Amino acid sequence: MAAPSHRRSLRSRRVLVVSAAFVAAGVGAGALVMNANAGTVDLYHQTLAAKDGWASSGTGTTGGAKADAAHTFTVSTRAQLVKALGSATDTTPRIIKVSGTIDANTDDSGKKLTCADYAAGTGYSLSAYLKAYDPATYGRSKLPSGTQESARAAAQKKQALNVTFKVPANTTIVGVPGTAAGITGGMLQVQNVDNVIVRNLTFAATEDCFPQWDPTDGDDGNWNSNYDSVTLRGATHVWADHNTFTDAPHFDSANPKYYGREYQIHDGSLDITKGSDLVTVSRNQFTNHDKTMLIGSSDTDSVGKLRVSIHHNVWKGIMQRAPLARIGQIHIYNNHYDVTTLNGYATQYSINSRAKAQVVAENNYWTLPSGAKAAKLLSGDGTGSVKGSGNLVNGTVTDLVAAYNAASSKDLKTTVNWTPTLTTGLETSAAGLPTSLATTTGAGVLK
Repeated sequence: MAAPSHRRSLRSRRVLVVSAAFVAAGVGAGALVMNANAGTVDLYHQTLAAKDGWASSGTGTTGGAKADAAHTFTVSTRAQLVKALGSATDTTPRIIKVSGTIDANTDDSGKKLTCADYAAGTGYSLSAYLKAYDPATYGRSKLPSGTQESARAAAQKKQALNVTFKVPANTTIVGVPGTAAGITGGMLQVQNVDNVIVRNLTFAATEDCFPQWDPTDGDDGNWNSNYDSVTLRGATHVWADHNTFTDAPHFDSANPKYYGREYQIHDGSLDITKGSDLVTVSRNQFTNHDKTMLIGSSDTDSVGKLRVSIHHNVWKGIMQRAPLARIGQIHIYNNHYDVTTLNGYATQYSINSRAKAQVVAENNYWTLPSGAKAAKLLSGDGTGSVKGSGNLVNGTVTDLVAAYNAASSKDLKTTVNWTPTLTTGLETSAAGLPTSLATTTGAGVLK
């Protein structure tokens, strides 16, 4: 069996969600949220509650709450979204309301673009690429280089220019309730900016037309793709809430194999890397995906950063990286992990702590099918820590670290160097999570 790759290729806030019809900045259907501490605010101006995870630290996360009318937009096409985002260096607060589903693989006129459109004029073809870098003739000791690799990179660059949306600081991006709001085929890139909110959106079918072959990745090589649905790179104070992430409609089971390895067109769902810090990931649904959430792009990413809170999310049909954590201080609480195989996605592990990561995992619930083992729910490299408590497996309190260590040669450490204090909404029992999170997580819940 090939070795898995760990390279980059994851006050109690009582809110009453109230439907309201009102006209604001061109939107006929709006949303009001009643916050027990902040009074009544509309969904688009809502900010992260005090002490709600790492993103509430310091200045907190307010996104575009201070946006004026000139910087409040409603968008329904790729071209409109690009215009609303503006320059990635413009720090003017802005609110972007996404109405309906935006297809990133379209041109400025709305015409659908295909992989063939991106490859046109570059000289790239998959058949020529496969012939050029066949390990039987090219070998396995070096990355592809030469005419076809240059052509592949050029085609990938064309796709990247079209499907990458660069988010500036002080921005809120929210799906308009009742419109099936989301982005298909695209990547939100939050890079080297502060104070961003992303809510109520479905991210689907983020696919790389031109994966790169790396014969040195793992024992037998791997095909690595280039786009996450949401990627944080050097970003700070980010709140990702009530979103849905999925590979649908193209599941990995439909991917072909070349050189005996899966031709992987998906990368991460929500990756937090390159020194990103102070992030809260709450009430999302992660489903039908392989490498889901990477925290830290390498074992030397950024000491003192990568502080992330992950709470009240549903993970279903996730193979791995829920999350894979490096270096940082990660609080994982009140999540529901359903590791039943779904659409061909069979869980390898849920949480991986490596490169001296300091993970606190408490009051989470795992649903295991018959025959699955609790020892397989965690993973690590022998340097990471997981301090666990109150975690349930099929309703029974289970010491997941002890189960993993009993079956592994690289023990997870059981002590951490920090104590979580930003814990608004922490539930002391995980027993009800499978039921409560089923109807309160993901896109389309906020009204």
